[in-house]
Amino acid sequence: MGLTLPDSAASHTLTREHVRLERCQRGDHVVAEIRLDRPDKDNALSMAMIERLGSIVEDLARDRTVRAVVVRANGPCFCTGGDISEWGGLTPHEMERDWLLRGSGVFGRLAALPQPVIAVIAGDALGGGLELAMAADLRLAVRSARFGCPEVTIGVIPGWMGTRRLAELIGPARARHLLLLGSPISATQAYDWGLVTATADDDAELERQLDVWLDRLLANAPVAMTLVKGIVSDLHEDVVQQHASAAAEAAATEDCREGVRAFLEKRLPVFRNR
Repeated sequence: MGLTLPDSAASHTLTREHVRLERCQRGDHVVAEIRLDRPDKDNALSMAMIERLGSIVEDLARDRTVRAVVVRANGPCFCTGGDISEWGGLTPHEMERDWLLRGSGVFGRLAALPQPVIAVIAGDALGGGLELAMAADLRLAVRSARFGCPEVTIGVIPGWMGTRRLAELIGPARARHLLLLGSPISATQAYDWGLVTATADDDAELERQLDVWLDRLLANAPVAMTLVKGIVSDLHEDVVQQHASAAAEAAATEDCREGVRAFLEKRLPVFRNR
């Protein structure tokens, strides 16, 4: 990632609510790195983390000195999704208003950043973690990583535009495979399906590939890349409310309440189709 920019603010590094931002110098350009730092919880996203991510994204959207953005995480997992202890007890209205629409808004703004965004995935990306990775423009993963949408196993559905993004990235048939079975796939299969842009054997190769991509992106015309990203991001503007409403409806079912209880009690759920 290059050298961290020196200054009195500890190299622009901000540490709040397990999400850190660091600006790094690469030659004549600046690259921003967003890093999830909650490894003891497999980087599960809390509302505070989502809010912090939103603030970072808003800052980067205005920062013309930053030419590329990298999203990555500390620990063995990239991100295992939304923290169930935060949303498991919400009412359907609270779920839609405070969790789903807020998260979708933040991920949408990340996808719409003027700078190209790379998700560097050195561990499992599941549920909301996969949704976060899909908000990036490019995804680079170590081959030991797994990718999946386990939401149906606890009675919910992806709530941060993941269903739509997944179908756009890999096609409806393969999206149904991930969404209906709820089982993870390997990074190799994710690459074959187009969910991952490239894979690496290990962390060292992961960093080498990242360097190649950053060098390429920093050599490209920023305005041209911004215009392309703007056209693509507009595809999602008319379906956010529909997606959030569907996820909230799933969260209102008895099966979802059973799924949450079973998850917290570490047992298999018993679904009754109501």
